[in-house]
Amino acid sequence: MLSKRKTLTIFAAAFAALSASAYAATELTIATVNNGHMIEMQKLSKAFEKQNPDIKLNWVTLEEGVLRQRVTTDIATKGGQFDVMTIGMYETPIWGEKGWLKEIQTDAAYDAVAGISQTVGFHNLANFSRQFRRIKGLSPLAYRKKHAPQIGIN
Repeated sequence: MLSKRKTLTIFAAAFAALSASAYAATELTIATVNNGHMIEMQKLSKAFEKQNPDIKLNWVTLEEGVLRQRVTTDIATKGGQFDVMTIGMYETPIWGEKGWLKEIQTDAAYDAVAGISQTVGFHNLANFSRQFRRIKGLSPLAYRKKHAPQIGIN
């Protein structure tokens, strides 16, 4: 199962990508599993909607087995019932093989340390940097410079 940090990062990327292309009044229907992380994501989406008043997020929350069946059927039949779906580790390789996954392209500003710190739940950049240094032994910027080639960051 994805960690809360990874889950928040994935959704922040999805929301960033969606907000870049949505200037007209837009409604997005999001299918997700009924678990604590996704319930928290729904709460966080209120802030996204305030920052992007032309975008309305409609959440469809289902139990895991029901979600798996409904979204797989929707994708396979090209039903278009959902605009965004959360999937798990089980579905990822299967859906990737079928070509059902699309990489989210973000702009360079998305990868700013301040943005990343907000994405993973830190509202204070200094606190994020302090915790990052405690865990990794380097500041976020120093870590990025040291590891950029290995983790695919230019």
